[in-house]
Amino acid sequence: MEVDVKKAFLSNLGIEESNRGACAGTWIDTQGEPVVSVDPTSEQAIASVRRATLEEYETVVQKADAAFRTWRMMPAPKRGEIVRQLGNRFREQKGDLGKLISLEMGKIRSEGDGEVQEMIDIADFAVGLSRQLYGLTMQSERPSHRMYEQWHPLGTIGIITAFNFPGAVWAWNAMIAAVCGDTMIWKPSHQTPLTAIAIQHICNEVMRENGVEGVFNLCVGDGRHVGEAMLADRRLPLVSATGSCRMGRRVAEVVAKRFGRSILELGGNNGIIVLDDADLELTLRAVLFGAVGTAGQRCTSTRRLFLQRGIADRFVERLVGAYRSVRIGDPLDPETLMGPLVNAGAIDEMMAALERAREEGAEIVCGGHRIDRPGYFVEPTIVRSDKHLEVAREETFAPILYVMSVDSVDEAIELHNSVDQGLSSAIFTNNMIAAEKFLSARGSDCGIANVNIGTSGAEIGGAFGGEKDTGGGREAGSDSWKLYMRRQTNTINWGQEMPLAQGVQFDLS
Repeated sequence: MEVDVKKAFLSNLGIEESNRGACAGTWIDTQGEPVVSVDPTSEQAIASVRRATLEEYETVVQKADAAFRTWRMMPAPKRGEIVRQLGNRFREQKGDLGKLISLEMGKIRSEGDGEVQEMIDIADFAVGLSRQLYGLTMQSERPSHRMYEQWHPLGTIGIITAFNFPGAVWAWNAMIAAVCGDTMIWKPSHQTPLTAIAIQHICNEVMRENGVEGVFNLCVGDGRHVGEAMLADRRLPLVSATGSCRMGRRVAEVVAKRFGRSILELGGNNGIIVLDDADLELTLRAVLFGAVGTAGQRCTSTRRLFLQRGIADRFVERLVGAYRSVRIGDPLDPETLMGPLVNAGAIDEMMAALERAREEGAEIVCGGHRIDRPGYFVEPTIVRSDKHLEVAREETFAPILYVMSVDSVDEAIELHNSVDQGLSSAIFTNNMIAAEKFLSARGSDCGIANVNIGTSGAEIGGAFGGEKDTGGGREAGSDSWKLYMRRQTNTINWGQEMPLAQGVQFDLS
């Protein structure tokens, strides 16, 4: 993108030459060190953002806490109406926001637009949810008593997001939290601060039109200072964090020590099992997008492929052909199917993983190199092995697919479940018994298990999250809203007697 065009484009999204990195309804003139957002396609700086200091973080928390005291008392359907307006504003800005995500993060344009659509979808979901924050009525064992539960707003929550979904994961949390009556503080990835700035501008406009401020707040800062402050802050009863397993362990430890809650969306090491009877054309498309989409930088990216021996050689041959036809380049070009990795460090990690695979005796059957051009471009890579490699037990955020052959569905499930992570999984088969076995209690141990659908592309209607080292968190749909609220059990005695539960007698007469 030419300099003048880029400057006008960014200005249209509220991104100027000097960007402030903290907002609590109104922008704060932050004094911290600048962080530069780099275009991974060209390795050139886009713009810089000043980090928030601890003093500025304190200002944001105080304003968010003050806003919570009034926001929680607004009827939930009224809060939902404001979220509806936000969703509509995202619709109006979909093209520009999607383009910014592609520019700053490197995912292809259709994926950038798709991420904004996810923001719109979760806003729509939250609007309906604002009229459905239901509690149960229970039957009391005591006469003339009514017992029920209700759900109250939790407080100001912390949202820590990763670079790979710089808008959608915030929206999963923020839209639900908002209709639940919570305020929030968002710490985005230092790799993608401009997307956060643009979204915050939209939030500010909508809230100002409704005479509200301090609900959606932003604090760009590093993990050592702002991040650690959020984890230890008792004023944040919930911290929702997306990132690596290493980061998640730190979040869990610090938040649990103060008896806070955490939602953890951490590493995924997702596998697909393909049986002899599978529709291979359907499977090929799913594996290709799962492994190559977003240059392998999704938490749901397909990283391991278990092929039943009868189709293994044939499928790998077709897969190699498909890989070689993938168009790699500028993510803003509509013909591109795979953009760059996010930075040079990601390339180093990919090459180190491939070297380990070679040392374990694996064969690189396709790809495996950095592309000699400006930007952080690599070839999507297929690694084949007769055994489950040790390096394949770890998640490498890059387009590496480890392919292994198996004799049976039982062997495939055992190997599939042998890693520490447990986010997304899939099986391709037309055999109902094999499919049901994969979905049973002795099948996939992941939070997401699909049949004849790949590991990527979860819809917002279902609760998203995984087990084991993936953290156990759940976001987005189903009943995930309960994590953003506190449950209260209520009993009303409308009689003239005071019977105790369980028949206990305590009479002073």
